[in-house]
Amino acid sequence: MTIDLTDLITEITAAMAEAEDRGRVATYIPELAKVDPAQFGIAIATADGRVLTGGDAETGFSIQSISKVFALTLALGKVGDQLWDRVGREPSGNAFNSITQLEHEQGIPRNPFINAGAIVVADVNLGGHQPRVAIGEMLRFVRYLAGDDAIAINEAVATSETATGFRNMALANYMRAFNNVHHPVDLVLGSYFHQCAIEMSCRQLALAGRYLMMDGRHPGGGRVVSPRRARRINALMLTCGHYDASGDFAFRVGIPGKSGVGGGILAIVPGRASIAVWSPGLNASGNSALGTAALEHLARRTGWSVFSPPEDAG
Repeated sequence: MTIDLTDLITEITAAMAEAEDRGRVATYIPELAKVDPAQFGIAIATADGRVLTGGDAETGFSIQSISKVFALTLALGKVGDQLWDRVGREPSGNAFNSITQLEHEQGIPRNPFINAGAIVVADVNLGGHQPRVAIGEMLRFVRYLAGDDAIAINEAVATSETATGFRNMALANYMRAFNNVHHPVDLVLGSYFHQCAIEMSCRQLALAGRYLMMDGRHPGGGRVVSPRRARRINALMLTCGHYDASGDFAFRVGIPGKSGVGGGILAIVPGRASIAVWSPGLNASGNSALGTAALEHLARRTGWSVFSPPEDAG
């Protein structure tokens, strides 16, 4: 199936502009509650080097939990498969900030994309340093992936999260009690909150995700991760990237994706495209309502899916 992506982006952007149910912005982080829910952006970075955009694709937003993909990539580079002694690889089936499951599983988070798992990953990335070192490393890594030194942390969002992140504090302290957080909790959370407060546009985010589209290679040359590791990160995005709605996202869209409560979603079509969508209104599962609808529309019209034979995909 051959589809003109420029026309398709125009079609999707128009459809999202007319959508009546735009979800609700996250309010438990005060800075996110201020974002205008009328916005929608989409960017597609293709394997042949094109970047196609629509809507508010140049507007910066807080990537929040999408940062967990990049943090996981860094942590695996530091400790390799030893990470899996401290974090599982199974879908949670619970909300992203649930503490109930953590209690049953003796302080071992179900996967690296729920908050508890991401806090353990932040602990690994802290590596005995002060938070500013780990934060700087993360920021340099994301800038390298996107090829854009303008990417920065929204300090107002980071401060807002620090002031209200009581449940994350509880998760971190609970895991500290099981010796699955090794550094002081305030240092780990300082790194984690700033990581989530990285601000990017759809264009920047789609560019940053290209290494997962390209079997672990950086488009500028060299390798970010091995092909095996890229495939495994994509697998975790497909099975765990949308929390307790991951199965529904796989059913409706059929490609790896990682959402954030800032309203963004990074989606990967291996060998074809890195896609970023953003609209701040969230559905009942805490994922972007219009972002999910846009990706479903895109997958339906292109035939892109990890479950489709290559010859059937556009």
